[in-house]
Amino acid sequence: MSGAATTTKEAALPEFKQVMGHPAPLWMLFMTEFWERFAFYGIRWALVLYIVAQFHGGDPSGQQSANLIYGSYLALVYAGAIFGGYVADKIIGYQRSILIGALFMSAGLFMITLPDPQIFNLGLATIIVGNGLFKPNISTMVGKLYSVADTRRDSGFTIFYMGINAGAFIAPILTGWFAEQLWGTPDMPAYKVVFFASGIGMLISLVWFYFGRKNLQGIGAPIEGATGSGRVIATVVGALVVIPLVYFLLNMGADKLMYILGAMFVGLSLMLLVEGIKNGEVARDKTIAMLIIFAFNILFWMFFEQAGSSFTFLADKIVDREMFNWVFPVGWFQSVNSIAIIVFAPIIAWVWVAMGRRDANPSIPRKFGLGLIFNALAFGLLMIALSTMVDGFGKIPFWTLFMVYTIQSIGELCLSPIGLSMVTKLAPVRLVGFGMGGWFLSTGIGNALSGIFASHVSGESGMTTASALDGYTFGFWALLGAGVLLFLIAPLIQKLMHGVK
Repeated sequence: MSGAATTTKEAALPEFKQVMGHPAPLWMLFMTEFWERFAFYGIRWALVLYIVAQFHGGDPSGQQSANLIYGSYLALVYAGAIFGGYVADKIIGYQRSILIGALFMSAGLFMITLPDPQIFNLGLATIIVGNGLFKPNISTMVGKLYSVADTRRDSGFTIFYMGINAGAFIAPILTGWFAEQLWGTPDMPAYKVVFFASGIGMLISLVWFYFGRKNLQGIGAPIEGATGSGRVIATVVGALVVIPLVYFLLNMGADKLMYILGAMFVGLSLMLLVEGIKNGEVARDKTIAMLIIFAFNILFWMFFEQAGSSFTFLADKIVDREMFNWVFPVGWFQSVNSIAIIVFAPIIAWVWVAMGRRDANPSIPRKFGLGLIFNALAFGLLMIALSTMVDGFGKIPFWTLFMVYTIQSIGELCLSPIGLSMVTKLAPVRLVGFGMGGWFLSTGIGNALSGIFASHVSGESGMTTASALDGYTFGFWALLGAGVLLFLIAPLIQKLMHGVK
């Protein structure tokens, strides 16, 4: 998180009231993020299903288009975070950036309830712009509550991270119940209710932060000389101008968007590499190591993010969700990741500590390799299920997809938590922010590729058992090969890292 690299000086920190051993504003930020994540994950499971049902008349051939739009949406969400941090740093401050971002996200969520494809994509573009202003800056605010030397800092971020997962856990359960049980049926879900409920959640986040920010005592306020309303108005106008551009990029589809994101990534990588070379051999080597890890990060997220696209169609059409005369809602699968993160995060952390005591803690490259291998195992399970466990109705057992999400989550815990920390250690000192941008952009490229891959899994006529087996078999071998390769070259990458652990 960018807040780890940009913190307020110790002398400037206010005397916060302490609640449960942490600054009181942490809990306000916790709930602000809880409701924002509720909104974000509340719609995640429904997007591709809604696109097919509403704009393609339920024809499975619409899955390919839906997957490409979903991949583009996620990619632009991550790319937008690069610019949102700059706006907060240099123009309006973190508090006002969060408020404006929340307002735009709320508007976008209500816009996508309207059954028009142009307005729907315009709503997604509005959510993307709002998320760019909100997401990187709420995390930074947490870092600003603690001094760099404060030993509670890591646990503060852990508490905040639990807020993220709590919102991500509850949202699909509630919105799935609303759509399939309360206002609709499993056969005809009320998807618009999902978007409306998520919009309400985002408004709660906005109001919560608006009234709670007084407890921040100036943390995240505008920089000196930038307190007037002029910059706020300029930012709002700028965001309104950017929305049509994002709309255009969204309509390009993930396959065409990849060229733009790829060019951005190459340019950013060259800037980082040039700066590393200027700083000497050690900085150059560290930068090269970081860029190699970025490449593997792209591959991880390309397959991990099937969760919101092809896995959703898999759950809807090919997984047997009926249990005891009750149908498990499609959206509830999205909560498995959060449950697994909450359950396994402390276990994985303990494993690293225990291995460290024995001087056997895996290096950063090998932890990334483990992440890829666990992701591969998830696809391996799907490969087995789709080839040997299909029943007479063309369905695979419920538990297989449940375990796929769980295994992927363990892979995420091996890789994701150390990513941002790695950037702060390896990026050239003057371009740590750009290094963070590279991390987000590599994740965004992975998400764009996830949409392209999912579109191939569905094919032109919609997902079948055969198309899913073919696609997921490729995913298994690609991930396993990358994980093994990373394990083999880990000593070389570790040498380039010059002692960074």
